[in-house]
Amino acid sequence: MLNAKTKKLYAIDPKSWEHPADKAALSVVQQLKGLDELAKKLISAATERGLRLEVLASNVKVSRNQFPRLNTLMDDIVETFDWEYRPELYVCQNPMFNAGALGVEKPFITINSSLLRHFDENEIKAILAHEMGHIMSGHSLYKTLIWYLSNISLSFIPMGELIKSAVWAALMEWNRKSELSCDRAELLAVQDETPSYNILMKMAGAEDLSQVNLNDFFAQAQEYESQKTVLDSVHKIFGQMKLSHPYPVVRLGELKTWASSGAYRSILEGDYLRRGMEGEEPQENMKQGYQYYSEEFKKSDDPIVKAINSMGEGIEKVAGNLEEKIREIFKL
Repeated sequence: MLNAKTKKLYAIDPKSWEHPADKAALSVVQQLKGLDELAKKLISAATERGLRLEVLASNVKVSRNQFPRLNTLMDDIVETFDWEYRPELYVCQNPMFNAGALGVEKPFITINSSLLRHFDENEIKAILAHEMGHIMSGHSLYKTLIWYLSNISLSFIPMGELIKSAVWAALMEWNRKSELSCDRAELLAVQDETPSYNILMKMAGAEDLSQVNLNDFFAQAQEYESQKTVLDSVHKIFGQMKLSHPYPVVRLGELKTWASSGAYRSILEGDYLRRGMEGEEPQENMKQGYQYYSEEFKKSDDPIVKAINSMGEGIEKVAGNLEEKIREIFKL
C-alpha cells in the first residue's frame, strides 16, 4: 500500500525519464555488428537458468517472511511505476556498497548486505528503485552481457577475445550513462531528492552523514566541474573509462540539474509518456543523443570540448556532418 503522499505514475513509460546520453549510447550498442549473436551465445536459456540457480543457492530470497520490510519496499516501487512484472529480490552477503539487476527473461535484483547496515529505509528504497529502473528500461540484457564478459573467457568463440575488446568500451560507456537514467528513476519512486543525495555522499565515503554537509558536497561537485585545463580534461576522460559508474559528484550534478529543470515535477504532475503510446525509434534516440552532446559542447568552457566543438562546427559548415564526427570522436 503506497504512502498517501506518493503519487502513482500510471502506465509510465521509462522513456519519460531516460537520459539522452543513455539513449544515444544504447542505440549505438544495439547497432554493433555481431553483438546480438554474441549475446545469444553467452546468454542462452540454459546459462541464464544457471545464473539464477547460483543466486538462489548463495543468497537470501526476499519474501513476506524473509526481509519483510524489503519485500514491502519492492512492492511499493512496482506499484508506484504501475509495472506488471515484480522482479525477485535477493540479499547477498558482501561488504561492498552495491546492488544489481541481472537476467533477461525474468530479471532479478540483488542487494548487498552492507547496504542494509549503512543506509536508511528511504535510501534503500531509492537503491531498489534504481535497479528497477534498469529492468524497466531493458538494461538487464546488456548488464548481464557485461557480467558474462567480465567473468568468462571467449576463447571458445573464433576471434572471441578480439570481439570482446571491440565491444567492451562501447558497452561500458553505455553502462555509465545508464546510471544517469536510473538515478532519475529512483527519484521518481521516492519523490524526495534527499535520499538520492545521501546515497551519493555515502558512496563517496560519508558513511556518517553527521560529519558532512550537503551544500559543501555540492560545492565539491562544482569544484570538480570547474577544473578545466587540458590536463584536467584528459584526467577526467581517462579516469572514468575504468569505472562502471560515473563519479558520485558527476551523478549529483546531473540529478540536481534534472530535478530542478521542471521535467521531474512535470512527471509527478502527470505529464509523461504512457506505455503503449508511439515510442521513439532507435534513430530518433541517437539523434536526440547527438543533439544533447552538441548542445553540451556549445555550453561548455572545457578546453578539449571547445576544441572538439570548433572542429565540429567547421566540419558542419563544410559537409553538414557534425553528428557523424561526434560519433567518431567519442566512439558512440
